[in-house]
Amino acid sequence: MTDELTILALAGLLQAVQFVLMAMPANIELGVGKTASPRDPDKMGGKTMLEQLSTKTGRLARAMNNHFEALILFTLAVVVVELSGQNTALTAACATAYLAARVLYIPAYYFGWVPWRSYIWFVGFIATVIMLISTLI
Repeated sequence: MTDELTILALAGLLQAVQFVLMAMPANIELGVGKTASPRDPDKMGGKTMLEQLSTKTGRLARAMNNHFEALILFTLAVVVVELSGQNTALTAACATAYLAARVLYIPAYYFGWVPWRSYIWFVGFIATVIMLISTLI
């Protein structure tokens, strides 16, 4: 398996870890009745589930959702690199940078590291974009 595919698998596992990191405190804070429900705001006291979480648990939820969004573009980049057969040291380094940024993003968001959280996010984003551009040149 190529480095890029290995890192994509690890990024998928990271998403699962993020889900557990968010779900455990969310279930404790809100109770299984709310977290297992359809989460309709009118049945949750007029607020969404995210609005009812504590600050830190809410940050974990937002970091998890952000990774879902980032993972779409990263997966696309890996697929393009793989299918075009353009795996290089650069694409492997970019994939590694993406994963490192996503790992660092969790504590950065959780602890409110401003502006570092945004810089860390940008590293992962630009690494993904470079992977895509590298296949076009």
